[in-house]
Amino acid sequence: MTRQNISGNSPYEPIIGFSRAVRAGNAIYISGTGPVGADDQDAETQTRHIFKIAAEVLERAGSSLSDVVRVHGEIFRDVRPAATMIVVAQLLNPKWRVEIELDAVIRSAEVSASAEGQ
Repeated sequence: MTRQNISGNSPYEPIIGFSRAVRAGNAIYISGTGPVGADDQDAETQTRHIFKIAAEVLERAGSSLSDVVRVHGEIFRDVRPAATMIVVAQLLNPKWRVEIELDAVIRSAEVSASAEGQ
């Protein structure tokens, strides 16, 4: 099975030592994603920003939001993936109100050309 680490734009990746996402075969695991760049926004705007980040990462991995199998919310009403909800006192950045983690399974196990060089 081929493993591919996909970097994002989070300033915390090199500090903490993680990848925005990891693709292993046809599975994609997106790390807990905070609303980097939308720090001062409300929870709804931060959530939408996180899904924008996730959609971009999934595309780089040869996937899309329709392949998500774990998360929840308005965006996934029809997909109906598995979900876990946890309330924490504080996230990595005290301005963040939301952090979301997703998993996806690609229908085709082929690595896309846009993801191979990552």
